[in-house]
Amino acid sequence: MTARYTGPGKGIALDTFDGIHTVKVSAEDTDGAYELFEVDAPHGPAVPMLRTPWAKTFYLLAGTMTVHVEGERHELEPGATITIPDGAAHAFEVTTPTARFLAFTLTDAAGRLLADIVASIPPGRPMQDLAPLLVRVAHRHGVTFAADDPPQSSSSPTPHR
Repeated sequence: MTARYTGPGKGIALDTFDGIHTVKVSAEDTDGAYELFEVDAPHGPAVPMLRTPWAKTFYLLAGTMTVHVEGERHELEPGATITIPDGAAHAFEVTTPTARFLAFTLTDAAGRLLADIVASIPPGRPMQDLAPLLVRVAHRHGVTFAADDPPQSSSSPTPHR
C-alpha cells in the first residue's frame, strides 16, 4: 500500500439511488482492507431496510439523518457516527434537504456493488420499473432486503430426537 491523496471535490463519483457516492479511498488504495466514500444524499428515505455482508460506519458531516438498525432508531447530526455490523438490517433517511456523510466500509464489497449499480441500472427511469433489476444487482453482491427475510415464527421449533 502506498500513500494516496484525494483532494477536495475529487474522486470517482458514483450516482446511485441513495445519493452520489464519491470514492475518496478505494479498495485498491488499501489492498482491499477498506474503502471510504463521501456521500451526498437527498432528502427522504434511501433504499428499503437491507443487510450487507460488510460492516460500515457513517460519520455525518452536514445535515441530519435518521439511521434505523435492527429496530433501533438513531438521530444523527453533524459530528455523530454510527457503526453498523455486517448482516444487520439497516436503512437511513435524510431529514434535511440534503446530508453529506462519510461511509467507511470494510473490504472492497461496497465499491463493487456501487459500480455494478451504476453500470447495470439505467438512470432516469421510474423506481417501480427499476426495482427488480436493483434487487438482482444487490443479490449478486450478497445484499438482501428485509422483505427477503423469512417470517419469524412465534413459537420455537421442537427439536428432533
